[in-house]
Amino acid sequence: MKAGLYQPSVYHALIVIFLEFFSWGLLMSPVITVLDETFGKNAFLLNGLIQGVKGLLSFLSAPLIGALSDVWGRKPFLLLTVTFTCAPIPLMKFSPMWYFTILSLSGIFAVTFSIIFAYVADVTTKEERSSAYGLVSATFAASLVTSPAIGAYLGNMYGEGLVVALASAIAILDVFFVMVAVPESLSETRHPVAHHLSKLSWDKADPFGSLKRIGKDKLILMLSVAVFLSYLPEAGEYSSFFVYLRLIMGFSPEKVAGFVAMIGILSVAAQTAFLSFLMKRCGNKHTVLVGLCFEMLQLFLIGFSSEHWLIWVAGGIAAMGSITYPSISVFVSAHASPDQQGVAQGVITGIRGLCNGLGPALFGFTFYLFKVDLDAQGTLMIPGKTPVVIRPVNNTTVPAVAKLIVPGPPFVFGGILVIVAMLVATFMPASPDSCQPVEDTLRLEPSLPSPLPSSENLERDHSEKVPLISTDEECV
Repeated sequence: MKAGLYQPSVYHALIVIFLEFFSWGLLMSPVITVLDETFGKNAFLLNGLIQGVKGLLSFLSAPLIGALSDVWGRKPFLLLTVTFTCAPIPLMKFSPMWYFTILSLSGIFAVTFSIIFAYVADVTTKEERSSAYGLVSATFAASLVTSPAIGAYLGNMYGEGLVVALASAIAILDVFFVMVAVPESLSETRHPVAHHLSKLSWDKADPFGSLKRIGKDKLILMLSVAVFLSYLPEAGEYSSFFVYLRLIMGFSPEKVAGFVAMIGILSVAAQTAFLSFLMKRCGNKHTVLVGLCFEMLQLFLIGFSSEHWLIWVAGGIAAMGSITYPSISVFVSAHASPDQQGVAQGVITGIRGLCNGLGPALFGFTFYLFKVDLDAQGTLMIPGKTPVVIRPVNNTTVPAVAKLIVPGPPFVFGGILVIVAMLVATFMPASPDSCQPVEDTLRLEPSLPSPLPSSENLERDHSEKVPLISTDEECV
């Protein structure tokens, strides 16, 4: 991997990711407060709507932004995505309605991960890429190990205004770091000068057209379906799990904080040492399958568990399942040509954005179908039974799972979706190299040179096209 302050390296990407998500992690408690104060009893409904709009916009914009970064370089779009992702933070206390408005619209540019993964692909070899992607995902997990607890502590001691101010300062630091310290990862021969602007057409930059052409590459299509089916329940789980632990399983606030910290620490280990080990011993495809298997197990365990120790076991398994997304990103990166890393990662990030909008709605609707609801006072409402108060005034909690046949029906349904994702993944080739691209369909600027990072390909004729999309029948 490349190193040095003025030379692009993986460490630049790690710092950007850590600062961005650490700032948002600080706001876990203030966000709940602002939601309740702004929308009252409609908080969950409107929060789902906001996240849905944001996710849909990310789904549509991520492939386009990734493709543009392949043409004009990573740094301008990294600055753009980080700025817009963090833009709502200062508005949280000053103007909550503007905060939620900007938050929903920020989905257009809130696709930092696709640019980060493309940046990492630019500065690593194929052999280094799995461990590098694991480091990125582990850094994301590490940023959330302590930030929610720090935010909650500072909020209790000094007020949530200070927490918002601190998060805003860290977000500004992140933007400043991208501006002054992050070098461009694409060489001058890989991204054009300004006169190429006139050569871009809507047909080449149309995000809808890019998504339609995914179907022509069977490997990218299967990976996209696997991401959708596996990340949809994961997004829903993130949106409701802490409430589920408190109000259904009866976890105390201290236990919830400890649970989050445990998952974060184990996720760091899983996405570094464990991911690298599996990639070397099992290969791309089987690493994806192992990650999906862990994800399926933890969802079923949470859905059927009524004991605290089983939830802790499920948390450990969930941490092992966190290898799924970086392993899929490695698969996509290895399949894409060097000058199409942005659009390739943008497709996957866009699907994750869509899941972030649909997942919370899916979980809420599944709870509704099974007639399980939680009112604002922490009362479990089950038709035909006496309401069970599970958060009394003394702030203690009483598990209410004894009243339910299946404590977590959305988690069980999510486990079924992951099984389908595993079935799809079994039809993928063992290695992305076995699927040779033959048709250029997602290239944004076909006249640009496309040098590969290996020395034997540096003199490759720029007229030769290396496409992302494939129609090779051997990909199945």
